[in-house]
Amino acid sequence: MADQGSPLQPYLLIAYYEWMIDNDWTPQILVDASHPQVDIPQQFANDGKIVLNIAPSAVGDFYMGHEAISFKARFSGSSINIYVPMNSILAIYTREDDKGIMFSPDMYEGEPLESNDPDDEPPQPPKGRPSLRVVK
Repeated sequence: MADQGSPLQPYLLIAYYEWMIDNDWTPQILVDASHPQVDIPQQFANDGKIVLNIAPSAVGDFYMGHEAISFKARFSGSSINIYVPMNSILAIYTREDDKGIMFSPDMYEGEPLESNDPDDEPPQPPKGRPSLRVVK
């Protein structure tokens, strides 16, 4: 089996984050608070999820890598260290108008969804010489 390459999700999350910051929007992440490596104040989670504001004005010591996001944030007046593995992030979106992206597990795993359907084979390119025509 060929190497599947790097997971897609961290690249998309970083790109969306930079796009939001460049446009002066407030990036927020939706996190699976039940993930075993997530380090957040659990009392602020709701239905096993938490929304975290990761705007530069809201966090300190911010670090975003391909494995995790970590930063300091204030909860009820106390500064708390936050650690969020990439595979626990369900979405990133703007506070202003919910522009963003939701992630599926296969985006972090870096492996395509398996299919047993032979009809899912990619189409074969046409044989022969390509032809172009001028359209007016």
